[in-house]
Amino acid sequence: MGMNKTMITVSTIINAPVEKVWDYWTKPEHITQWNQASPDWHCPIATNDLMPEGKFVWRMEAKDGSFGFDFSGKYLEIAPQERIKSVMDDGRTIEISFEPQANGVKVTEVFEAESTNPIEMQQAGWQAILNNFKAYTESR
Repeated sequence: MGMNKTMITVSTIINAPVEKVWDYWTKPEHITQWNQASPDWHCPIATNDLMPEGKFVWRMEAKDGSFGFDFSGKYLEIAPQERIKSVMDDGRTIEISFEPQANGVKVTEVFEAESTNPIEMQQAGWQAILNNFKAYTESR
């Protein structure tokens, strides 16, 4: 094999307590509200079994119904309000950290790039979702 894995990092600071940030990141009723990269997409269904070996399936669909896919995988490690490690069904890993700061919580996602789309496009898409999460969490 010997392929070098390309890791992509996205992050943002959310002006909210870590308890709220964690809840909004992990509870399906919130995930369906923020989990889209652009206004013409949505996340109609999310299931989240937040425990080691637990599964997650977040349905991503274009609002016009033209395209959709499941963002899915399983959790490897969970440290509440600190860190989540998971692996997607295609074998790529994700690690998310929640770090309290003076002005809120820094949420950082480090994920393994896929080979279909350009790195910049993947980074922009994940950052857009993270920015949407920030806007949703701060507005409530």
